Order: sequence, then structure tokens, then C-alpha cells
Amino acid sequence: MAQLGVLPLAALVSAALLVGVSKTAVSGVGALSVALFAAVVPARESTGALLPLLLVGDVLAVRAYRRHTDWPALLRLLPSVAVGILLGVVFVARTDDAVMRRTIGVLLLTIVLHRLWRRARRRGAEPAAAGGRGPQARAGGGEPRARAGRDPAPTAGAEPASAVRTARAARTARTVRTVLADPQRQLRALLFGLIAGFATMVANAGGPAMSLYLLSAGFGVLGFLGTGAWFFLIVNLFKLPFSIGLGLVTPGALALDGLLAPVVVAGALLGRALVHRVDQALFERLVLVFTALSSLDLLR
Repeated sequence: MAQLGVLPLAALVSAALLVGVSKTAVSGVGALSVALFAAVVPARESTGALLPLLLVGDVLAVRAYRRHTDWPALLRLLPSVAVGILLGVVFVARTDDAVMRRTIGVLLLTIVLHRLWRRARRRGAEPAAAGGRGPQARAGGGEPRARAGRDPAPTAGAEPASAVRTARAARTARTVRTVLADPQRQLRALLFGLIAGFATMVANAGGPAMSLYLLSAGFGVLGFLGTGAWFFLIVNLFKLPFSIGLGLVTPGALALDGLLAPVVVAGALLGRALVHRVDQALFERLVLVFTALSSLDLLR
């Protein structure tokens, strides 16, 4: 660390701060920390140096948002993610830094374009749907769509804890039945899981794929963060032995991580302060913008 110049050191500190913010607020900025680390440390070594910092952030995120996790959505992703990680292990063992960076950049840009296409289709379908609704629906009188992992609006009287648990269990059961009856949703989970697993193993860049999957599934901010927190803690622990075996996690990298870990904690606290001030529409735009920027950087 002492051998680094002022600008490289500032880049690493900024990257560590963004890791914390990404875990407790705007997940898309985590891809920028990947780019900053790769700008200072060779791409191959940078993935191993960043992984322990990500785990620190994951623990903080789970502690903050563990009550907002959609376990059915999480569990249906994990098998395909594991396969993606194993494919990534083979890829890392056989390719150089330039190929790794550009492959991930292409994957992320493809996901962004897919998400924008889905949003355009949804906007085009809304006027036609509104034409067939009654006056009450057009005025917004319809009941909002329920979603596991999305927090309900507060009511005037507090419900007993047992009633809340029963309601959550009922929502989870409905989610499982919906998923099993929807092959398209299963296929989407498979594809996004493979991409997220491969990207996270190759360049710690699984965040954008996971973020876009959760957004496309209709998660609110807290459900998004709670499900994502557990997802990345499990995934990063799973890939840690492979990273060590490939020589990506070194004693020097761990020493650097020890110095940067407090910055990750500071970033996580900053993210907690910001998350309640970010509305859903702005949140989604930020994820898309940061994903696109980080993808373009990886294509350099």
C-alpha cells in the first residue's frame, strides 16, 4: 500500500467505499469498484484482492436487510449460479486478462439492452391496457400487485407478529406456486443465474446480472437489497476456495484488504443513510446507468 502513488491509492479507497455503498444502497455502483481495482491491480489479481472486501460488505448487508429476503426467488437461482461459477473457474484458468474483461463487458451490455427492451415493451403495452380498464382502475383505485420481498405500506394499527409471519408465509407459498406454473420465469432464472455465476467468478461482476434479474421480477428497494445480500454472501463464500486454488487470493492482497476493510464499513453506513432517500424509479435508473458505464469500461 505504501508503494502506491496518491492517485492509485485514492482509486482503491474509492473502490472500497463503493463496495460498502453497493451492499446497503445502490448495488450497481459495485461494478465501478471492480473497474477501479482493475485499473490499479492487474485484472486477474484484482478479482482476488476485491473478493474479501466484498465478503465484508456482504456480512454488513445481511445484517441490515436479512428480514427482507425472498427465499424462493433466491433458491431457484442458486443451482444455475453454481454451474456458472464452475464454468468461470475453467475460463479463468485458461484465458488472459484482456479476454476476461471484454467478455464480461459484452455480457453486461447485452443484459442492459435486454432490460431496456423490456421496459420499452412495457411502456408500449400500458396505453392499450389502460383503454380496457374501468374508471376506478384508471384512477388508480385497483389493488397494487403483491410481491414477496416487497414491504407493505404501514397501516394505522400495528399487526401482531404472528399475523405478519402468517402473511409472509402465505406470500411465499403463492410465489412458489407461481414460479412452478411459469416456465418462462424458470427459464429467466436459469439464464440470469448462469450469467451471474460466470461473471462473478471471472471478474466479480455478477452484481449487474443479479440486479437486473431482481428489477425485472418487480422487487422493491428493501426486497431487492435483502435478497441480493444473502445471494452474494452465499455465492462469494462458494467461490472463495476456487479463487484461492487459482492463486487469485494472495497474502499481499489480504494485507491490502485489511487496510481497506474499515472503508467498506464506512461505505455501508453511508449506504444505509442513503437508501431511505432513494425512490424506486430513481433506484432502477441508477442501476441501469452504472451497469452500462461499468460495461463500457470493461470493453476498453
